[in-house]
Amino acid sequence: MKNIALLAVGLIVGGLGGWFVASSRTGTTHFDVPFQAVLLDSGQVYFGKISGLGTAFPVLREVYYIQSTTNPETKQVSSVLIRRGNEWHGPESTVLNARHIIMVEPVGTSSKVAQLITEQEKKK
Repeated sequence: MKNIALLAVGLIVGGLGGWFVASSRTGTTHFDVPFQAVLLDSGQVYFGKISGLGTAFPVLREVYYIQSTTNPETKQVSSVLIRRGNEWHGPESTVLNARHIIMVEPVGTSSKVAQLITEQEKKK
């Protein structure tokens, strides 16, 4: 009887510990800026408004990425900020696999990326 009581207490404590760890992982992370930079393990960086951070599949909305091209004659590289959504399938959001996210950082409001996003939003 004593062993059953100890087992029950152990299961309850273990369950509460597991719940605590799981709830701390899925807690919401708040950013004080409108856009975040998301670096994936593929090396791709997306800029957008992330929600569901801490879940298995966070969602990125108002997504931008940088496309670089090299001039074959001058070898000069130019980079352009592209808004997702103009593709044939017209995505309104991007669902990310959290296992491939290396880091998420706030995009500073006075950064070049924030300025370019603001310029593109004004053109809409």
